[in-house]
Amino acid sequence: MTGSAIGEAAAGLRTAREAWRARQPEGRDVASFPSRTVVEDVVALLAAALYPRRLGQFRGTPADEDGFVVAKLLAAFTALEREIGNELGYWQAEASGAFEKDLPATIVRLFGATLGDIRRLIDSDVEAAFLGDPAARSVDEILVSYPGAIASLHHRIAHQLDALGAPIVARLISEIGNERTGIDIHPGATIGEGFFVDHGTGVVVGETAIVGARVRIYQHVTLGARSALGAARRKGEGGSRYARHPIVGDDVVIYAGATILGRVTIGARSTIGGNVWLLSDVPPDSVVVQPEARLLDRSSAGQIRDELA
Repeated sequence: MTGSAIGEAAAGLRTAREAWRARQPEGRDVASFPSRTVVEDVVALLAAALYPRRLGQFRGTPADEDGFVVAKLLAAFTALEREIGNELGYWQAEASGAFEKDLPATIVRLFGATLGDIRRLIDSDVEAAFLGDPAARSVDEILVSYPGAIASLHHRIAHQLDALGAPIVARLISEIGNERTGIDIHPGATIGEGFFVDHGTGVVVGETAIVGARVRIYQHVTLGARSALGAARRKGEGGSRYARHPIVGDDVVIYAGATILGRVTIGARSTIGGNVWLLSDVPPDSVVVQPEARLLDRSSAGQIRDELA
């Protein structure tokens, strides 16, 4: 590679950078944007504090367990406070006033107070998976290896941080979980206890979705919005979190490939069959299915084979 070729490539990149920056709002401090690598380390530390023996590999005595948890929390909270501070620096130019200097510490303190609830919710999700999957041999197997449980852990952490005012850090955590599992749950989504995602690949749960207790969903389910264009238009008008995703009642089962779009309500105890495309409300205790595939007679099957040949 010649020096002139490298110079041309660098010049092209400079032009692209300048064009991009000219289109962005002024004043954002991109140098202080939270670090994905650090946030990933924070999640690992929090997971170890939540589950010292199963996820933290703690092998000491019960008397030493609290000390192990405290050490993990100290490291996690120190790094988390720094990354939340970076996020606030990124948003500062758009804020109506200066953020309080101790705001990152306050957010972390409030987040720490939710960890007991986070642990209980994850436990309920693991128990739901154990009850709902005949192949599961133990709750420990589920926590360590099931995509749904891994996604739940990431979401339960991210949701609290999003609610407390750290949406970028929260989004990084949700995307780390998505990368690991193929399950994409926006941190803004509200999800009740006993949430079981079976298999999980391709599941999408949107930002304003509300999911009740003991809901079970399968792979490639989407709880999405009706129109990306409409969302972009409202965002341009200053709104970003208007209610645009489904509400799913308690004890609902949604089978593989179902797509539910818009602010529709799925009533409690309903079953949504596989590959259903749904844009309207469903009353409680309903069953919604696609027509079942039918077996063709020999002559009809032969005709279709000929047409496809």
